[in-house]
Amino acid sequence: MSVSMSNACLRLQQKPPLVNGVVRFHLQRSSHVSLYRFGFNSNPFCKTQTTRFSKYLPPRLSDERRETQVTTEEEDVQFQRLFSNLNQSTLKRESGSLSSAIFLVAGTTVGAGILAIPAVTQESGFLASAVACILCWAFMVVTGLLVAEVNVNTMSELGSGGVSLVSMAKRTLGSFGVQVASWSYILIHYTLLVAYIARSSGILTNFLGIPIWESATLFSLVLGGICFFGSQRFIGATNGVLVFGLVASFAALVAVASGDLHWEALLKANFEAVPMSIPIIALSFVYQNVVPVLCTDLEGDLPKVRTAIVLGTAIPLGLFLVWNAVILGSFPDTGVAAEKMIDPLQQLRSTSVTVGPFVEAFSLIAIATSYIGFVLGLTDFFSDLLKLQTRQNKPFIYLLTLVPPVVLSLLDPEIFFKALDFAGTYGVLVLFGILPAAMSWSDRYVVSPSTATSSQQLVPGGKVTLSLVMGAAGYVIVSEVVENFSRYLSVS
Repeated sequence: MSVSMSNACLRLQQKPPLVNGVVRFHLQRSSHVSLYRFGFNSNPFCKTQTTRFSKYLPPRLSDERRETQVTTEEEDVQFQRLFSNLNQSTLKRESGSLSSAIFLVAGTTVGAGILAIPAVTQESGFLASAVACILCWAFMVVTGLLVAEVNVNTMSELGSGGVSLVSMAKRTLGSFGVQVASWSYILIHYTLLVAYIARSSGILTNFLGIPIWESATLFSLVLGGICFFGSQRFIGATNGVLVFGLVASFAALVAVASGDLHWEALLKANFEAVPMSIPIIALSFVYQNVVPVLCTDLEGDLPKVRTAIVLGTAIPLGLFLVWNAVILGSFPDTGVAAEKMIDPLQQLRSTSVTVGPFVEAFSLIAIATSYIGFVLGLTDFFSDLLKLQTRQNKPFIYLLTLVPPVVLSLLDPEIFFKALDFAGTYGVLVLFGILPAAMSWSDRYVVSPSTATSSQQLVPGGKVTLSLVMGAAGYVIVSEVVENFSRYLSVS
């Protein structure tokens, strides 16, 4: 492969390594040989390509600099993005918005999980549960960044956007990884969508006075229709409006509910009860399912992806801490056994007539924001898994995503807490805990160790960090299995 570069000759290997848009080549001029590395962080370049010929137009060098470059040297020429998103109608670039990406992460994270956090942290108390929330947030940020890192590297190698978890697992972990990722992903998403529909249909039934099945169908049709018909910008704007409404209703609810706050109750800390709450707390911070969508929307720009993940999850962290403080401070004497989990929102709703509407509005918006993110993630996953990425197959993909959760939610309208606990214990920590670290390990040290650089790694610490992530997730999973088995034996 030869490349003409004005007064220079570019020589590439027959199949040059390309990871995160980086390709190493020698630039030979009449007076010297330079070694360039191409990335995608700044200074865009123009590229035209035929079967065997490419032309690159680099930034012009000043005469003074050209004269001084007479020896072999290494330089980095980096570019802003991995590729450009084009509008299929106008064929113009449709760049992703960083603010929309942040809202997408925040909206996906703040879902039904926040409604369940007080129920599972009553026994541990506010201080202990606050520590658990911060640690779970940090853990889930790390795993999300690992997913983004592997996703962008996979897009670079495959030369296409819209790479889902299946392609990432296949490239890094082989067929076994694909099976684990696929079944875990489908199980978790269906389980959580069932929980979201079950909870929202109950709210809509109380508000509209219609049957449960009509509420479930209405909720799925409206939000599913937004995802199906809406453009990238429209969905981002919708998420922004929902997040704004979420914050507004949250502020109003906190203001009303905090009037009778018992501050001394916030000092309670029972760290021995924390492990039982970890699965649902970790579940509440799930957003990794939209990271592939995020990376595609932001055109593989790793700095933007990092910012979107950190800021997008920091907003829910603040909401979770304030929310938990208000609920646990309002009911200081509600210590209940874990097996007798109650819904504190029902208690809060019964305390005052004015609180009820705020509780319903906050709950419905929280579920809606998370529902949109999970629908987008699952449709993208099915498209890649079934190789049905054309526009003609889009209706089938959405039917496969939306219909089964509606049917399952109608079979057991009280499935909310059971679904969350199951998904958090046996799914989230495998799919969004162990698997991202395992894929990153393979990506860094097995698949492409010679081309991976520290600048492409969103999470520092190397093998130590990856080992800690896998070890922590594995410990929680084993502990929960032992605890549930012991509880089963005691009941029997």
